Formats: sequence, structure tokens, C-alpha cells
Amino acid sequence: MPRGSKLRMDFLYLLAFTMVFGLCNSVRGPPRIAKKVMSRQPVKLGHTVRLACPVEGDPPPLTMWIKDGRTIHSGWTRFRVLQHGLKIKEVEVEDAGVYVCRATNGFGSIHLNYTLIIIIKPRFTQPSKMRQRVIARPVGSSVRLKCTASGNPRPDIVWWKDDERLSENKRNRWTLSLRNLKPESSGKYTCRVFNTAGEINATYKLDVVERTRSKPVLTGTHPVNTTVEYGGTTSFQCKVRSDVKPVVQWLKRVEYGTENKYNSTIEVGGQKFVVLPAGDVWFRPDGSYLNKLLIARATEDHSGMYICLGANTMGYSFRSAFLTVLPDPKIEKTTTSSRAASGLPWPVIIGIPAGAIFISGMILLWFCQTRRHGSVPPPHRHQRDCVVLDKDCVPIGNPEFTVAAQPHLLVQAPAMVPTVTPKMYPKIYTDFHTHTHAHTEGKIHQHQHFHYQC
Repeated sequence: MPRGSKLRMDFLYLLAFTMVFGLCNSVRGPPRIAKKVMSRQPVKLGHTVRLACPVEGDPPPLTMWIKDGRTIHSGWTRFRVLQHGLKIKEVEVEDAGVYVCRATNGFGSIHLNYTLIIIIKPRFTQPSKMRQRVIARPVGSSVRLKCTASGNPRPDIVWWKDDERLSENKRNRWTLSLRNLKPESSGKYTCRVFNTAGEINATYKLDVVERTRSKPVLTGTHPVNTTVEYGGTTSFQCKVRSDVKPVVQWLKRVEYGTENKYNSTIEVGGQKFVVLPAGDVWFRPDGSYLNKLLIARATEDHSGMYICLGANTMGYSFRSAFLTVLPDPKIEKTTTSSRAASGLPWPVIIGIPAGAIFISGMILLWFCQTRRHGSVPPPHRHQRDCVVLDKDCVPIGNPEFTVAAQPHLLVQAPAMVPTVTPKMYPKIYTDFHTHTHAHTEGKIHQHQHFHYQC
């Protein structure tokens, strides 16, 4: 075959192959992934992230996003669905999860999965236990320095003393425990906590001092004033710092007039105290000693002032606190019910009947006088004239009726004139007495009785 004819045939074969290949590529079908993506997407807290969805197909597919089984829509204010991806603004902790891009056309669908990881900078989780950054301890004592922290991913921690890195404690790396302190243990201790999002640190200054022989010192704020319900349980505690183990004792002030309730008391500063049974004294890692006073089934007798006394051979220190026991709710309820049943205060209950009796007596007196005046005989009749002396009718002119007897008269006769017949007065008996009642509740009721008789 001539050379020119062969070149023409090769060109025709190439053209045919190109046309067939182009037709194959333009065949319609389901969506497909255009390029490979990383399924794990880390993002720092508060930053903005874009999740791509590189899919293509003929016809072009429609995409939708799903997070943890929920479809993302326009109501998700920080989320925006783009043509080829998803945008999340200012990511929050709850944005972490599994995201799915679903691409669909008339020939099928395809899924593209992402795992969104929110990276959180480390932070200390127990700042209240890190407030004391300057610490003084005596020689031979112990101390624990805390730097508990959290973050995502889980942060690492490294401890430094001054400029020297300390060996790692794998058992509890968040706490640095120092035992049997020596003067050379003094220095600055720093914890460095870090992850891919950032780093934080905290520094403690430790001062190890030589022990000096001195009297004990009460540290902290305990004991403090306490209130407990009737029948409840409470406690006082006392922290004492001492070079040697101290003697810790609790005292309770004896109220005036109640000394006989106790077997023995001591007098301090003009006041009497009773010594309470002391519990065990515990040594604490910070070099102090702790003692507690437990009060169970509290009653009103437990109320009062308590003193914690710490002593050693060099002297003593003390601090006081008050205990208040609330009233017994059963007695309070009974007293309230009695008051509610009466409805009125007892002076009103007694005073109203007494006033009614007094008024009735005055009416009866008036009635008796009126009735007697109506039955007095005329002067010309022979009538025994008399006046009332206690309960006897004494004739007028009787020599035994003297001036000395007059104070006993309840009703005195008018001045005696020989020429005028005296009037007759009724015999009126008056009984006046007072009753006093003492009740078991401590109340004293007093009322009076008036009795009248014609």
C-alpha cells in the first residue's frame, strides 16, 4: 500500500476512536464524585468551616445536606447550603457530628459523608481549687498542686519546676504531689496544658520553711455560726496549725442557772464552761490538724456558744461560734392549734364575762333596792327600825351599835334624828373574790367573781 494511503487510514481510525470516546463520556447516568475529599474535618471553636460536595452528572444532580439524621434547611441560621457545599458560621460545640451530602438526579443518587470535629482550646475545670497560688509549708509536710483541665482533643500536660521539666506522673498527671518537703523544694511550679487549639498554664510559688516552736494557730474561718433543725445533726470543725501535734478540745458555755445539769464545769474569765468529749485529731497534707465536734439529735439544750481550743507546750489559741437549734415543730404546732381554737386572746376571753357579771350585779342591786322601797310600811305602823351590820339587823338606838362598828357597814343609815323615823335599807350581801389558775404551758390566768343577794 502506498505510504500516503496508509497515513490517511491511520487518521480515519483516530478520528473514529475520538468520536466513540466522546459519545461514551456524554452518556447520561447517575451522579458521581468528581474528586476525593477528607472525611474528617477539624475546625476550631468559633471559626467558620466549608464542607465541599464535588459531584457531577448528566443531568446535573440536586444536593441536600443532612446532620445526624436531620435535614438542614433555611431555619438553621448559621448554616447555608451552597451549590457545591455547606457553609457553617461561628461553629459551636453542638455542631460536631456526621454530615451527609446527598446528590440526586433522574438516574440515581450518591452520598458523601463528613465527620465534623470541633477543636476546643484547653481550659481549667476546677479554678476554685487553684486560687491559692502562693503556698507556705513547713519542712516534712506535703502539698498537692492541681491543674485539672479539659479540651478537644484531650489536652496534654507538662509540669516544670523553675526551668526544669519534671518527670510525668501517668497515674494522675493533673495533680502534682510533693511529699516530705525540704528547703530545696521551694520554687515556682508551672503546669503547661496544650492541644492543637492552644495552650494555657498556671504557676504556683512554694515556700518551704523550717519548723519553729510556737503556740498553735487556728487557720481558716472555722468554727462558724450554725443553725440546725430540732432533732437534726450538725457539726463544728476546727483547723489548727502547729509545729507538733496539738491537743484540740471543745468547750460549751454554761448558761446562768443551769450549772446543776453538768457534773463539772470550769470557770474562764468569769464564765463557766463544760468540757465536751474530744474526737480524733487528723493530720492534713497542708500541715494542719483537723478536729470535728458532732452534735446529733439536737435539742434546745444544745444551743449556745462553743469554743475550739488548740494547745501545745508553747501556748494555746481558741475561737468561738454559736449554735442555734430551731424550735420543736411538734410543740410549735400544738401551741398554734390551741391559739387558733380559742380564737381570741385569754385576757379578752376572761374580761368579757367578768364585765357582764359586774353589770348584771349592778342591775340586780338596783332591782333589790327598788323592790324594797316599794314595800316600806307607812311611818305610823309599828315597824322595827334597823340598819344592816354584816348580816344582822341591828335596831336603831341599840347601845351596842357604836361608831367603831361603822366601818363594817355595807350600807350606812342616814343621820339619826329622834323626831324622824329612819328609812329601812335592804340587807345586801356582797361576795368578792379572785381565782388564779396556773396551767402546764406556763400561763397564769386570773379572774374575779362578784356575788349579790338581796
